[in-house]
Amino acid sequence: TARRLGNEYLYQSMAQMVIETFNQYSVKKIIVNCPHCFNTIKNEFPQFGGKYEVVHAADLLNQLISSGKIPMKEYVGKRITYHDSCYYGRYNDIYESPREILGKLPGAKLQEMTRSRNTAMCCGAGGGWMWMEEPRDQRVNQLRVAQALETNPDVVAVSCPFCTTMLIDGLKAKGVDEKVELLNIVELVERAS
Repeated sequence: TARRLGNEYLYQSMAQMVIETFNQYSVKKIIVNCPHCFNTIKNEFPQFGGKYEVVHAADLLNQLISSGKIPMKEYVGKRITYHDSCYYGRYNDIYESPREILGKLPGAKLQEMTRSRNTAMCCGAGGGWMWMEEPRDQRVNQLRVAQALETNPDVVAVSCPFCTTMLIDGLKAKGVDEKVELLNIVELVERAS
């Protein structure tokens, strides 16, 4: 986030400190549940000597479900729309594993938003709007929630904690937070296993 908001000095200081700590413990593989961390550790840390295998939690869960290590027992049929995070989708071209997981939830019906995959709209957090004030009539998270609501979902699924915060705020602003749940892919798997 520091780098995205223009504080390169802070970003480099923090990155070097984290890399030193990882290297001190001989870290080889890192599992993350945050696309921002995924992108930073995988694509930016190598600039500072931090070279690791980075696995997103959705990819790991998909492998575990496919191999039968996490059995899908039951899931109350729900209409689900998936919001592609910027740093998991467009920045790293990862679109399928979250959708494959949703497809394995018994009774779930995936409904794509008009703007999905590489044309998905940012929730605002990737551009730093999580920490800045936007004009009330131009809030990116509310625009994205409006797109999600066009699919008439019971659940908006995400794979990013930043997106979670932004879209929950958008659901509240639209007055539908009691009707439409926002859940991380990991939470959906937990409910169905």
